[in-house]
Amino acid sequence: MKVKNRMSVNPHTVTLDTSIHEAMSMMKNHNIRRLPVVDNGKVVGIVTIADLNQASPSSATTLSKHELKYLLAKTKIKDILPKNQKVITISPENYIETAARIMRENKVSGLPVIDEKGQLVGIITETDLFDALIDVLGVTKVHSRIDFYTVDRPGTVAEITTMIAEKGKNIVNLVAFYDKKKDMYKMVIRLEELDCQDVVDALKERGLEVESVIIKQEGADW
Repeated sequence: MKVKNRMSVNPHTVTLDTSIHEAMSMMKNHNIRRLPVVDNGKVVGIVTIADLNQASPSSATTLSKHELKYLLAKTKIKDILPKNQKVITISPENYIETAARIMRENKVSGLPVIDEKGQLVGIITETDLFDALIDVLGVTKVHSRIDFYTVDRPGTVAEITTMIAEKGKNIVNLVAFYDKKKDMYKMVIRLEELDCQDVVDALKERGLEVESVIIKQEGADW
């Protein structure tokens, strides 16, 4: 899945001369928490609701409402944007796992999406990544889930998926990752069918450690 499949297109933006008051109103009206800063058609930074709140007077200010509004209208984005801010962006053709890694490494919650012409075409946020993960794992659907451990051996996945197919079961998704503590691979298989005991028994007959079996019923909150 690529960034272009999950990003929000035509994102709201601000310029260097946009006031803090206007930026805050834009975030509130559109229920967003970050805005790319554009100058002459190029992204030169990004501001978040936290940035704007930090630049605003504290709640303990002695300023009147009129004075506060005047101050926020007078203060521009260019006044609070860090000098020589490194703009961390991503291409729409990158995969979402690349976006997740970049966000994690740079401790940011959103990335402007820039095409090959250097134009802003979207924005992808941590919420978009969470939604993509939910869709990929199929956790909103009724299913059964089997967690088990296996050694790293060529053909293991093919053997297990063939066994499941022979039992007439349909795999919603399969995830495998290395568990350092057990020095084994953990596999998580979700099946469309709720009756999966025959699959569990077959896994145990192969000497595999089945950690858990969970049935996801309609409306269950997990």
